[in-house]
Parts: sequence; structure tokens; C-alpha cells
Amino acid sequence: MNPYETERLLAEYLLFHYGSPEEVMPWRSGPRDAVDYAVRVVSECVDSAGLPENARALDLGCAVGRSSFELTRHCGEVLGVDFSRKFIEAGEKLQRGESIPYLRKEEGGIFTQCVAKLPDGVLKERVRFEEGDAMHLRADIGSFDVVLAANLIDRLTEPRRFLARLPELVRPGGQLILASPYTWLPEFTAQEHWLGGGEQAGKEQTTLEALKIHLNADFALSAVKELPFLIREHARKFQWSMAQATVWRRR
Repeated sequence: MNPYETERLLAEYLLFHYGSPEEVMPWRSGPRDAVDYAVRVVSECVDSAGLPENARALDLGCAVGRSSFELTRHCGEVLGVDFSRKFIEAGEKLQRGESIPYLRKEEGGIFTQCVAKLPDGVLKERVRFEEGDAMHLRADIGSFDVVLAANLIDRLTEPRRFLARLPELVRPGGQLILASPYTWLPEFTAQEHWLGGGEQAGKEQTTLEALKIHLNADFALSAVKELPFLIREHARKFQWSMAQATVWRRR
């Protein structure tokens, strides 16, 4: 079963995307700079000044949609795509203006009722969501001025297949944002398909080095940013990670 179709993961991601800093991290000594990752990956990486009027954006691996909504602050049309039907349905509910109740785990069988709502200031009419596979996107999906893939590449079975499609997805002069903690795991990606974290031609290779090799012919690397993020499992257990965001311009 796809783990992203479970109620537990749906609740975790609704909190990850829409929870307030206090709902996600109640401890004053905790890393509150790591909350709102789905907002920051857009606000810190998208160059609004470099976008044409009515720019078109694609959010691949959009999960429950927060980054897609944030992209409406910069773009006239946004398409969010995710492999999970349950995640897409959540994004569609929020796009319709509905709120989504969910349970935040506290300890054992103790839960707190929370509600995910559309954030203020976004333009929901600019968003569409659809279920899809980032490695096998429909042929007529078109091209975009911004393509965002946050926490996606290390969850693909064949990330090189995904990278090979990017030149036709990003318009000349367009922006490509890839953000990931590079958590390469065999349960998601067979080791021979890892972009980094192993040896190539007898030399250790990082994911950033592999991205440069695969993308350099069609993209120019314009920025590398370090973006912490926090996923709450329960009141006393959190996943703290450091994503590396690479920002590219289509040649």
C-alpha cells in the first residue's frame, strides 16, 4: 500500500503544511526556524522580478498543496501534481474553500483536533490539482515559467528519468527549484539509481555534483540555499532535516 494514502501521513502533512508554528513546535527551545517549509521553499527561492506577467507554475510532488497556493502570490496559473490521491483530494478541498479537520498525535492514543484552512492572501482560483507520476507526466502538460520539486527526487524510483524531462517542462529563461534532504533509501530508490551518496567512476559523488552533471547542458545554477524543515510525529518526537535547494535558470 502507498504509505502516502494513510490517514496518519495525511494528518502529518496537513500539520506540516498548514499548522501554525505553535501547533507544530510547542517547545520554546525547539527549532521554530524550521517550520513553514512549504512556504519558505517558495518565498526564498522564487525570483518574482524575473517572471513574466501571468507566469505559469508547476508544483511537482505538491503533497497537500501549501507550496502550490504560495506560488499563486507570484504566478497567474499553478498546477499541483502528486502521486497520492488522498493528498490531491485534500488540496482540492482547500481550493474550494473547505476546511479539513485532522488529528495531531500527542502521545500514544492521545490526539488533539486541528483544522487545516486556506492561508490568507493566496489566490485559490489560480490553482488546479491533479493526480500524477512525476516520472510519467502526461504528454500535453505543457511548459512552465516555474517548476518546483520539493522533497521529491529522493522518493522517485528513477530520478534520472525525471531530470531528463525537465528541459521540456521549463520554458527558456524559466526557473527550476529542486529542494531535497537527499535521503536516499532503497525502499524508494534502488541504489543503482541514486543520484548521489555513492561512487561514480571510483569517486564519491554528492547529489549536488550529480545534478550539475545532468542539468548543466540545459540549465545554469543560480543559487544554492539551505532550508531546514521540521515534521512532527508526536509532542516529543520530531524529524528535523536540512534540505538543500538548488535554483536553476533554463538556458
